[in-house]
Amino acid sequence: MTHLEHGIEELCAAGAKLYEQALLDGHVRAVDAADAPCLTDLGLLHPVLDDPELLEPVSPAAALHRLLSTSAARVADERRREERLVEQFASLMRIDTPHGSGPGTPLLRLHSGTERINRAITETMAEAAEEVLCIQSHAGLSGPRGEAASAAAYTRDQALLDRGGRIRALYQHTLRHLPAVQAGFERLRGDTMARGLDELPDRLIVVDRTVAFIPAGDDGRLALEVRHPALLTYFVTTFERLWRLATPMYPEAVQRPTLGGVTPRQRAIAALLVEGHTDTVIADRLGMNVRTARVHIAKLATTLGSDSRAQLGYLIARSGILDREA
Repeated sequence: MTHLEHGIEELCAAGAKLYEQALLDGHVRAVDAADAPCLTDLGLLHPVLDDPELLEPVSPAAALHRLLSTSAARVADERRREERLVEQFASLMRIDTPHGSGPGTPLLRLHSGTERINRAITETMAEAAEEVLCIQSHAGLSGPRGEAASAAAYTRDQALLDRGGRIRALYQHTLRHLPAVQAGFERLRGDTMARGLDELPDRLIVVDRTVAFIPAGDDGRLALEVRHPALLTYFVTTFERLWRLATPMYPEAVQRPTLGGVTPRQRAIAALLVEGHTDTVIADRLGMNVRTARVHIAKLATTLGSDSRAQLGYLIARSGILDREA
C-alpha cells in the first residue's frame, strides 16, 4: 500500500495495517516499516534489541496514553497563548477610541472565559435602560456552558424589565418547545417578546443599541464586545430584518401552516436540500440532530413520492412548496 503524506501525528491506512500486523506477529521487518515512516515517528515501533533488522510494536494502550498526553499539553499551550494574546491586545485596543466615547473606552474588547464574558455582559446590562436584542442559536443553549449562561441571564434580564426596559429575542424554531426556553419566558415579568426562524446567525446580544456581544470563537470561550457605531448599526439592522421574517413564539405563539402535506420544518429542509447540502450540514444549520433531520427528509420524500435523493430535489422544485408563503 502506497504511503501518502499526512500530519506528523496521524496514523495513515498503510501505517495502521502494518502496525496491526506487528501486533499480531510480534514484530515486522525494518525494511517493510520504511514504507510507513509514521509508525516510527509516532513511536509505535522500535528496534528489537538483539536484531536491528526487526521492529517490535509498542502496546496500543501505552501509545495512546502518550499521544493523548502530548495532545493535551499542546492544547494547554494554545490556551495559554490565547490568554496572553488577549492580555497583550486589551491595552492596544483601548487606543482605538471613537470620538465622544470617552478615554479608556475601546471600540472592541475581547473577553476570554465564560466567567469574564458573563461578568462583562452583566456589567453592561446593569447600565441598560431601554432594550436588549438577542439572537440565540441552538448551540448557544446546549451543554453546561449554555445552562450557566441562562442562569446568569435571568437576574440581569429581570432587572432590566423592572426598570421599564424591553427584551426581544430570536430563537431557532427547533427551540420553541424546549422546556428551558419556555420556562425562561414564563419566569420573566415585563415586556418580553420572542420569535422563531429556521436558520439564524450565531449568538448576538445588543444592549441599548450602544454595545454588542458576539462570539469570537467556536467553543464559546471567547466573546467580542463591540462599541463601534457602524458595526452596531449593522447588527441592529440585521436583527430588525430577521425579526420581521420571524414567527411569534412568545407571549402568543403563531402556528406556521402546513402546505400540501409538507410541514414548515420540512420546507426549511427542502430549501437546503435543493442547495445540495449534506444531512449533517442541514441538521447543524437548523439546530437538530442528524437522525431527526433524516426522519424529516424521509417523510418529505414519502409526501412528494420520491424514490431517491436526486429525484427528491427535482420533485421539490416541481412542487412549488418553496415558492409559497409560509
